[in-house]
Amino acid sequence: MINIHKYNGSGNDFIMINNLDNHLTLSPIQIAQFCDRHFGIGADGVILLESSNSADCFMNYYNSDGTIAEMCGNGVRCTAKFFQDETSLNKKELEIETRDGIKKIILNEDGTYSVNMGMPVFQHSDFPDSPSKLFGIEFNFVSMGNPHAIGFVNNLDKFNIKVVGPEIENDCRFPNKINMELAEKIDDKYYKVKVWERGCGATLACGTGACAVYSTICKLNEQTIQKVTKDEITLEFPGGKLFLSSNEQGHIILRGPAEFVFKGEI
Repeated sequence: MINIHKYNGSGNDFIMINNLDNHLTLSPIQIAQFCDRHFGIGADGVILLESSNSADCFMNYYNSDGTIAEMCGNGVRCTAKFFQDETSLNKKELEIETRDGIKKIILNEDGTYSVNMGMPVFQHSDFPDSPSKLFGIEFNFVSMGNPHAIGFVNNLDKFNIKVVGPEIENDCRFPNKINMELAEKIDDKYYKVKVWERGCGATLACGTGACAVYSTICKLNEQTIQKVTKDEITLEFPGGKLFLSSNEQGHIILRGPAEFVFKGEI
């Protein structure tokens, strides 16, 4: 029997397992079974909380299909809360090791978590160097440790994410597949976003996707992230809101909730 905990960040939900003794290994088939919403627990991914030699802990993250993921912005906030809950450490700042490096997390007074997500990368072997038009939408590309295709549309409701998403994810332009976000501008500080995650499908929110949208907004406005006002931009996902800003080094700061849902065993 394995003790499991369920957490979510803006509706992006995860099965969390305390593996700080690093004794547990799960196969891709087991992970996919756990994440199945009809025959398993149901989740967008599985996170094994593991020990780290260079940080407070390591986030060992897997997509719902059992594939390994480099980074997850909502997942790393949930990992921070899970680590605090499991260890009873009253730390307001944590360092969490991920496959995309060590992320610094701060617990804010309002209960939200802020994560330094690092800098965006606009040139990468995972995607073309210039924008591409797909489904009549011009997509820009950015990596936040994992690749994203971002398209801006006038009416988000006109697009079926479950139709567009798989086509973009598996397009031949993307050798390692790709995440996709469609965004609709409401005003300069507020956007609505839908997301299709590589290896997961349509999810209620995506932290790295939020950072990808934010960095593309900055790029299209011909602003370096360092020069963007420090006021937050709000991105509304189907599962809730995420808040984006940047620091003087050009690192993207992602702020949002992390919530415990239930615990059990399987």
